[in-house]
Amino acid sequence: MTNRLAHENSPYLLQHKDNPVDWYPWGEEALEKAKAENKPIFLSIGYAACHWCHVMEHESFEDEPTAALMNDLFVNIKVDREQRPDLDNIYMKAVVAMTGQGGWPMSVFLTPDGEPFYGGTYFPPERRYNMPAFREVLRAVAEAWEQDREGIGEQAGRLKTHIAREFSGLAGQGQALDPSVMDAAVMKLAQNYDWRNGGWGKAPKFPQPMAIEFLLQRAARGEKMAIDMALHALQSMARGGMYDVAGGGFARYSVDDFWLVPHFEKMLYDNAQLACAYLHAWRLTGEPAFRRVTEETLDFVARELAHPDGGFYSSLDADSEGEEGKFYVWTPDEIKAALPDNQAELVIAAYGVTEKGNFEGQNVLQRALDDEAVAEQFGVPVDQVPERLSTAHEGLLAARAGRVRPGTDDKVLASWNGLMLRAFAEAGRYLKNPRYTDIAKRNGAFLLAHLHREDGRLLRAWREGQAAHLAYLEDYGALALGLLALYQSDPDPNWFAAARRLVDSLLGLFSDPDGGFYDTGEDHEELLVRPRDLQDNATPSGSSLAVRALLALAAYTGDGAYRQAAENALSPMNRLLVQYPTAFANWLCTYDFALGPVDEVAILGEDTGPLEAVLWEAYRPRMVAAISAFPPDPQSPELLHERPLLDGKTTAYVCRGFVCERPVSQAQDLQNQLVPTGKSPIS
Repeated sequence: MTNRLAHENSPYLLQHKDNPVDWYPWGEEALEKAKAENKPIFLSIGYAACHWCHVMEHESFEDEPTAALMNDLFVNIKVDREQRPDLDNIYMKAVVAMTGQGGWPMSVFLTPDGEPFYGGTYFPPERRYNMPAFREVLRAVAEAWEQDREGIGEQAGRLKTHIAREFSGLAGQGQALDPSVMDAAVMKLAQNYDWRNGGWGKAPKFPQPMAIEFLLQRAARGEKMAIDMALHALQSMARGGMYDVAGGGFARYSVDDFWLVPHFEKMLYDNAQLACAYLHAWRLTGEPAFRRVTEETLDFVARELAHPDGGFYSSLDADSEGEEGKFYVWTPDEIKAALPDNQAELVIAAYGVTEKGNFEGQNVLQRALDDEAVAEQFGVPVDQVPERLSTAHEGLLAARAGRVRPGTDDKVLASWNGLMLRAFAEAGRYLKNPRYTDIAKRNGAFLLAHLHREDGRLLRAWREGQAAHLAYLEDYGALALGLLALYQSDPDPNWFAAARRLVDSLLGLFSDPDGGFYDTGEDHEELLVRPRDLQDNATPSGSSLAVRALLALAAYTGDGAYRQAAENALSPMNRLLVQYPTAFANWLCTYDFALGPVDEVAILGEDTGPLEAVLWEAYRPRMVAAISAFPPDPQSPELLHERPLLDGKTTAYVCRGFVCERPVSQAQDLQNQLVPTGKSPIS
């Protein structure tokens, strides 16, 4: 017999529809029931690709005695954190305050008014891992609810005050943008960098694509320390382990310091951001390995995370057949069965594959020998090694296709799709690959058709023909930036006009009169507090995305209101950017763009190709480009308007801060006017 989650459209919630737990989705029905029966709420938050969420479900939520206890003592609510980041953010603040750490599954006990008073993450069915048994927790919380309501009320009040303070925003508007902030942030990143293994921090080790993007932006200004860190991090991750060398794409994080054993789930947002980082590193250096990783990652997304109509799915599970990573690991015999002898020997040597293995008796593929060592061992030219390995990877991928696949979370989320839209759009123009541009165009059209209501309001999530949940600040910001990237690859003014409408709506729905932005719109349901999270986590914060979109619109239109709103949000950030650069890395990218100079390029005429090519032959992180036939469409950016052709020829205008260079029609003349940038040597 199913519970109420059977009527939901989230793959994560649907995974729990057959639990004996009397689950409710978040909403008025559950909250009113808790008030009417004076019962506390048990709130469980997770997501479809979460390994330990599956474990807790199997151990506790599928267990009849545990479910009976939950149903008797609590009103039980299940939430998909990816559909409802607002709830996840609010209650994660409470769990971290109570326990010192967070994670998923998140388990929180609330009063009927939604105020948290006790919580944690995963609880085992029996005492282990130094943790109480889940049923012990249930009984203890229920007993406290009956016997110490006053104490619970005091604890809930303290936590609510703490959460409100966490979301209170920052004071300090009016500070000038300071270039020294960028230098200090680079230095702090260097001080904390792992020069042995690459990246930042200890296990579990996350890829930090936003920090790498910031360093690449600084590298485009000629900063050697920045390029050294960025390229070392990218090279370290691309060796395999966390990177899927057979099928492309990145897992969520590494469970060790060496990028060897991944947490095998694959998330759309990681692959979107990492594809961009490798693409930009290739454009900056010309290193073929970075281009290969970019293409393999995008091809993985197009192959395994794409809806036929153009949307991108959210994730692939870590587990298959009940085992984490089973789909991705290899034994020597499996490799020999999948490949001809010469290819199998090459793979086994290059990746150090052994009978013992490096992960639970099997092998996660990570390079053990570099190209030179492989070439020497097998007597082949070194420049042939990448191609030979690539051919072998195709054979492994074909063999792997016969295995039981991990589950796919097939919901389409606006913000994550916006990040991926940008990656495909930029790859289309930088790599001169019209297939990637076409994928981006289909994605943009899909999102505007299915997640953008006729009244102009954006929705968060779509699945199987149904869209739901009012979109958040991050959705508006990410999608606007994705559409602006698409506009530069496919100069259809409709893409620009759609991005501009999103940014204008963003200002109306999310602005704080005192500066900055809330994460939820003014038309959102009333929650415990109105969340406002400035920190860039696995995905960029809504605020940093919004500010970047505003700065881009200001450059395209010359509208000072966009720039002012952006600076009001940026100005209080200086201290945080210097002290915690990995936690505010997309803010750093945005701040660097705000410092400029920004090349504002308009190209008009019949044959714009030769002039366009100049724009994309180098990595230009501080440029916006508007391209049009003559005369431009009324929906086109103001940057194109009132720009006559030079002697009737296709003409380019380069402007910076309201000052324009003389118009030019020759590619070399345009090249000379742009801010110098381009290839940097690999250290």
